[in-house]
Amino acid sequence: MGGYATADGQIKKGMLYRGGQIFDLSTQQVTFLRDHLGISRIVDFRSTAERNQYPDSVWQGVDYEPVDVLVDAKKSGVSIEGMINNAGDISQVMLATYARLVTSASAQKGYRQFLTALVADPQPTFFHCFAGKDRTGVAAALILKIAGASDAEIFSDYLKTNQSRKKANEAIIARLADQLTAGQQKALGQALVVDKRYLSHFFETIEQQYGSFANYLKSGLKLAPDFPAEFRRQYIEQG
Repeated sequence: MGGYATADGQIKKGMLYRGGQIFDLSTQQVTFLRDHLGISRIVDFRSTAERNQYPDSVWQGVDYEPVDVLVDAKKSGVSIEGMINNAGDISQVMLATYARLVTSASAQKGYRQFLTALVADPQPTFFHCFAGKDRTGVAAALILKIAGASDAEIFSDYLKTNQSRKKANEAIIARLADQLTAGQQKALGQALVVDKRYLSHFFETIEQQYGSFANYLKSGLKLAPDFPAEFRRQYIEQG
C-alpha cells in the first residue's frame, strides 16, 4: 500500500501489504515474503473455520495474529462457503455484511486491535482474509481514510482486487465446476468480485450511525482522539 498520495505526502513503502490467504505456500513464496518484503507480522481476518481448513504458511519469527472481525455474524458472503450458500442474493448479503463491518462488536473490536497494533508496534505487516477483498478491503480503506487519502484513491485501491484476482477467481470456479450448476457458477463469479456499492455502503453506514468518520473512530472503534495524527506520523512520508 506504500506510495498512495495523502494530503501531507504519501504512505511509506515497505510497511503495509494487503492480500488473500497464504495457504500452502512454496518455499520460494515464503522466502519472498520473509526476506524480500521483510514481512514480520501477519494479521488474519478469517474465521476459525477458515483458518483451520486453510492454515496460513508461517515461518519462524513472524508474528501471526488472527483477528476474526465477523465472529458474531450469522450470515455473510465473505468466505467461499458463504459465497456459494448465498450466491442467489449475494448483493444483498454483501451490503448487509459491509454494514455489519461497521456496527458489530467483533468488527469494532477487531479493527481497533488491528489499527492500534500498527501504531503501537510499526513493522512490515501483511493483512488478509480469504480473498483480500471484503474484510481486508475495508481494513485497507480505513488505513487510507485515516492517512488522508482521497476518496478516489480509496476506491481505486479497493477495486484493484477485481483485476488482481481474476486468474485466482477463474481457478476457484474451475475447481468447483463439477459441484455447481451453470447458474451457480455464474453467481459465484459475481460473488468473487468487489462492487463499489459495497464500500460505499460501508461509509454510508458510518455516516448514518456515527455522523462522521472522525466520530466513528472515536465512538465506534474507541480510538484515542490523537490516533489519526499518530498514525500519520508513523506511516506517512512528507511530500
